Amino acid sequence: EKSTEESPRDRKGKRKLLEEDEPSGSGKRRKRNRFRCAICMEKVQVSEQFIVSHCSHAFCNGCVGRYVATKIGENVESIGCPDPECTEGFVEIEPCRDIIPQELFDRWSVTLCEQSLGNEKYYCPFKDCSALLIKDNDRTVKIRDTECPHCHRMFCARCRVPWHDGIKCKELRKLGDDEKGETDLMLKKLANKKKWQRCPSCKMYVSKIDGCLLMKCRCKQYFCYHCSAPMSKALHYCKNCNR
Repeated sequence: EKSTEESPRDRKGKRKLLEEDEPSGSGKRRKRNRFRCAICMEKVQVSEQFIVSHCSHAFCNGCVGRYVATKIGENVESIGCPDPECTEGFVEIEPCRDIIPQELFDRWSVTLCEQSLGNEKYYCPFKDCSALLIKDNDRTVKIRDTECPHCHRMFCARCRVPWHDGIKCKELRKLGDDEKGETDLMLKKLANKKKWQRCPSCKMYVSKIDGCLLMKCRCKQYFCYHCSAPMSKALHYCKNCNR
């Protein structure tokens, strides 16, 4: 009876034949599973491919991750396609979750959120807080004193500065941006209470003890203590007040 058992030599021959036949098919499969990244010019597995939205460009995850990280560092909100000639494509945030550090992903998320809010957003005026807040149009029109939900300090919802109790919003708007700090507002409130006047030249507060309305500041400027208008030393008369 003829044995059907294969000898080691036959099995070896078949294995050799299979190995010789394999490269042609497997090579094609490997080619189909790889693509060339247009940035690093390396052949990368298709599983590492990042396809840009709204265009036909594709790059490897590593190159796109570095590209996005650079743009986030430059505070770019909408990140376009890495191809410099592409004007339609853009990189969406969700596919980048696993290719950039979590810290950068969170930072970009906040930036996009702020962008979507537009004019509805503002920030707590206290520099050590600066929390993002959303404007409530109905309440902002009716109220002024508002509490920050993060640092729990009071600020003016209309002027967007620390609460200026005793100082009208219209009066506050006349102040420069460098005069709207918490300490400056406290000084302004005290000046209003004491009825101090400001020199029209150097903006220094001056207190009148006695005498007429003609005041002389330490910067040599003469002015009216009633309305703060400049005056002439010789005339002793304020044209603005007619007195």
